[in-house]
Amino acid sequence: MAIMHCVQVQPSREMTVEEFKAWLRQFDIDSDGRISREDLKEALHSMRVGFAWWKARQAMKEADLNRNGQIDNPKEIDKLINFAQQRLHMKIHRN
Repeated sequence: MAIMHCVQVQPSREMTVEEFKAWLRQFDIDSDGRISREDLKEALHSMRVGFAWWKARQAMKEADLNRNGQIDNPKEIDKLINFAQQRLHMKIHRN
C-alpha cells in the first residue's frame, strides 16, 4: 500500500472498498504499506468514533490473521471491512 499525502479522503460512514482503502492509507504513519493498531486508532478517531483505541484493538483481534500486529494482506483487509460494516455500522460497497 503506497500512501498518498496529496489526496485526502474525507471520512464517511458510506464508501466503496477503494475509498475505504484510500482512507486507511492516510493513516499509515510510517508509510510501510501496513496498518498497525495505532494507525487504525487514528483513522477511527478521525471519524469521531467513541472509544477508538478499544475498537482498534478489537478490529486487530478480528482482522490480524497472522497475529503480526499489522493489517498487511488482502484477506486481512477483507476482515477489517467486515468488522467496519458489522461493528462500526459503515456501509462499504463492493463494486
